[in-house]
Amino acid sequence: MRRLLGLRLPAALLVPLAALGACTENKAPGSDADRTIQVESSDDECTLSSTEIPSGSITFEVENTGSQVTEFYLYGADGERVVGEVEDIGPGLSREMTVEAPAGAYVAACKPGMEGDGLRVDLTVTDSGEAVAALADEDLLEQAEEGYREVVQG
Repeated sequence: MRRLLGLRLPAALLVPLAALGACTENKAPGSDADRTIQVESSDDECTLSSTEIPSGSITFEVENTGSQVTEFYLYGADGERVVGEVEDIGPGLSREMTVEAPAGAYVAACKPGMEGDGLRVDLTVTDSGEAVAALADEDLLEQAEEGYREVVQG
């Protein structure tokens, strides 16, 4: 390995060259890294790494640090319309949920024990400048019906 393109290099120069080869490109602002929220769901808290995020495809990485099976929901501003959900996250486990979210107000909720309204946190999705189609209530109903059909058939 002391030869690089037919030239002999001192060993002291090989270490920096190897380090440069291991570098990776940093994510630019507006990238997927900017649209990921870490969620920690414990028995008595729902903690989000950020309560403001740019619109577009948003990934929630949910970790259950509690002692009960939990769920995670993203609701519309009214706190009732389900935008996305991930269920059955056992203690010590993690799951991801990705949603397409236009700018607006949302409510995130962790549900330890999978009961009740859950532990709720307000979330603001800011306008990223990307076009994100808001789903009409009819589209949401169709998606819910299709999801239910898949569960029943499975």
